[in-house]
Amino acid sequence: MTKTDKQNQVNRGLSGVFFERSYASDIDGVAGELRYRGYSIHDLAVHSTFEETAYLLLYGELPNANELSEFDEQLKIARVLPPTLLDIIALVREAHPMDVLRTAISALSGFDEERGDNTSDAVLRRGVRLTSQIPMVVAAHHHIRQGRDPVSANPELGHAENFLYLFTGKTPSEAAARLMDVDLVLHAEHGSNASSFAARVVTGTEADLHAAMTAAVAALSGSAHGGAAENVMRMAQEIGKASNAAAYVKAKREQREAVMGFGHRVYRAEDPRARHLRDGVETLSREMGQPQWFEILQAVVAAMKPYSRHGINVNVDFYAGVIYFLQGIPQDMFVPIFAVGRVPGWTAQIREQLDNNILIRPLTLYDGPAPRPYRFLKER
Repeated sequence: MTKTDKQNQVNRGLSGVFFERSYASDIDGVAGELRYRGYSIHDLAVHSTFEETAYLLLYGELPNANELSEFDEQLKIARVLPPTLLDIIALVREAHPMDVLRTAISALSGFDEERGDNTSDAVLRRGVRLTSQIPMVVAAHHHIRQGRDPVSANPELGHAENFLYLFTGKTPSEAAARLMDVDLVLHAEHGSNASSFAARVVTGTEADLHAAMTAAVAALSGSAHGGAAENVMRMAQEIGKASNAAAYVKAKREQREAVMGFGHRVYRAEDPRARHLRDGVETLSREMGQPQWFEILQAVVAAMKPYSRHGINVNVDFYAGVIYFLQGIPQDMFVPIFAVGRVPGWTAQIREQLDNNILIRPLTLYDGPAPRPYRFLKER
């Protein structure tokens, strides 16, 4: 390849291109490994909580007992939405929940006490507030569109437990709360995915945190990024029972159609996050008296096993949708829950971008007509 060829090489989708350094997460797609600031996702999923993991991503280290207690108190204080924002949610309540969330985050910037302050410390504080406010928005919309008043936060509950409480007004079981906590931990950060990159691009223009978060949510709303969990549950319902899974997969593959919840842009091995949700779904589905959903998913996994050698393996969204479904959460709310978990990761990457900011301005290689003279209207 000549020097000119290299200069004119196009990496579509920026595949394989390093555009920046990051300290937030490390992904080894071949080995199937994910680490947050050096800590294995497996250790965090088993031993940590969302609050601990969020602190790790936001501050760079795991908290001690006092730091965790103070951080937890900050999250609880922020569990409130301006009444005017609830009016805005009511105005757009018929829209898709991701569109409502995008609108609400943008509107929240006008109510934030540090709006206009783009210093790293202010962005951190605003990110902590959004970590609590975004789940409040998602749950509030759930009630408002059904003509009910939103449920107020319970200050006695942890982050994941409170999120489920906001939907139902009832304290969830220990197993349900723990599984939601693990789900949020697993979604908290994932490198330069489309939504995180969108947040960095907006931050590069020196726009504020809420603008970057709005862009991130807009990117996440696309079916190629955040929509898999919603589609997996639809697939499970379409299959109906485990004995139908093999025929369903065979028909999809013969038609060269994707099987939802399989394959990933980065991972060639199984998504390391999937195993922790798999075990939790099995327990929760039996607790809820609906073991058929876990059985259907496992039958799909068995039918897809021949394709694993081609790097088509289960991803994190394969099990996530069933978790939300078993909790009684509507399917169009599945992607917003992804956003609920990702706020600390987005905030961490936005702060990294700000700390050494540069306008992100890649090039497009022109492939249109050669130079040509302008033709006046009467000559065309």
